[in-house]
Amino acid sequence: MNILYQIAPNLEALGSELVKCIGQTFQMLIISGVIAFVLGLFLGVLLIVTKSDGIMANPVLYKILDKIIDVIRSIPFIILMVLLIPVSRAIVGTGSGVTGSYVALIAGTVPFFARQIESVLADVDYGLVEASASMGFSPLEIIFSVYLKESIPGITRVTMITFVSLIGITAMAGAIGAGGLGDFAIRYGYQMGYRDMIWVTVIIILIIISVIQGVGNLIIRRTTH
Repeated sequence: MNILYQIAPNLEALGSELVKCIGQTFQMLIISGVIAFVLGLFLGVLLIVTKSDGIMANPVLYKILDKIIDVIRSIPFIILMVLLIPVSRAIVGTGSGVTGSYVALIAGTVPFFARQIESVLADVDYGLVEASASMGFSPLEIIFSVYLKESIPGITRVTMITFVSLIGITAMAGAIGAGGLGDFAIRYGYQMGYRDMIWVTVIIILIIISVIQGVGNLIIRRTTH
């Protein structure tokens, strides 16, 4: 531990604050990530089945969803977060802090993830879809037994990519007061000039990303057939 304090001399005084910020980052990741996963998966499926050649073809609905997703994806996250402060206050009661960041984090992640899911599902062999339909499978059964079942490795891969991206935007959220490791790095590493704290933050983020990628790769290996 003494060696660690020699490398990062400010860690001893700021250790408890760092632990608190790590907890805030995980809180943002888990809550926002789970909600974004469910919504993004739903929208991705909806996009693939409502295409003109989809099993529930609805070109009007597809075009509306397609445009909304493209518009939201084109807005830089920091601007999106500021724009959604009134929405955050209406939904969660605050537009700042960890709780106030949830709406923006979800809004910034869902369009990206939905588009990734659409791409993964589009790679499913359409012959399997047609065969299932000819056997009398309902659209819901086709979604679960063909699209989702056959796409588990791909869905895992894009989920891993999305969570890594989410870590990045939680850091950006911290830069404007949402808490977490981004807030810690800005307050102590940049504003107070504790350069060692910036490196500690970067290392922690890299460790989190490595764990996510490791778990994702393990799931991909075990579900690929």
